Amino acid sequence: MTDDCSPANPVDRNANVPVSISVFFPCHNEQANVGRVAEQALEVLTQLGGDFEVIIVDDGSSDDTGKIADEIAGRDGRVKVVHHHSNLGYGAALQSGFKAAGKELVFYTDGDGQFDIGEMPPLLDLMNQYDIVSCYRLNRRDSLVRKVNGWCWTRLVSLLFGMKIRDIDCAFKLYKREIFDNIKLSSGGALIDAEILARAKRKGYRITQTGVHHYPRTAGEQSGASLRVIARAFKELFKLYRQIRSNS
Repeated sequence: MTDDCSPANPVDRNANVPVSISVFFPCHNEQANVGRVAEQALEVLTQLGGDFEVIIVDDGSSDDTGKIADEIAGRDGRVKVVHHHSNLGYGAALQSGFKAAGKELVFYTDGDGQFDIGEMPPLLDLMNQYDIVSCYRLNRRDSLVRKVNGWCWTRLVSLLFGMKIRDIDCAFKLYKREIFDNIKLSSGGALIDAEILARAKRKGYRITQTGVHHYPRTAGEQSGASLRVIARAFKELFKLYRQIRSNS
């Protein structure tokens, strides 16, 4: 396990080996964003070359997110859609994305358009040396309350699991796909990022970090800061802590 406090310097990826990558987006009521995010992903991945797929996870949206996603997939065979018949939660959406991913690497970012997927390709060089690139938000463009909550949550999770992660819930992460064959995930909610990193660290996977830019939401509404979601995350957190302490 590397020191996951310090960012790594990129090493040269073998240019003769095409990248094999699944890129997915969890979406809930993102009808104003899903098309733009998917098209940007296709543009970036096409320029990158290699073997890729784009997966849209519609987590039981009540707007036209699922319909728009299906239309995109109908026009482009490199895109597929996973539908949840009801809103199962962020963790369940991520789990569906990881299960649907069929390439050697898997990257996810949210479908709200607050990140630039054009910042993903430079992360690929790091995968010669690491198993996970867990990014952190530069100049996080959220409310003060969300930023304070995020800082406190990250400190607590890092303390409990002996990690030095700067931004646990930053939705800009790249993994080796094999990790998800070797860890069992249980979180259906906001704990999911913490669970993946904690279980991966326990298994000895190498984690590094780097910063990415964060942009204001231009459409739609944030849905992850309700008291119900927060309470569920804390309940799952201490359950996970007991499980990992007992090696389960």
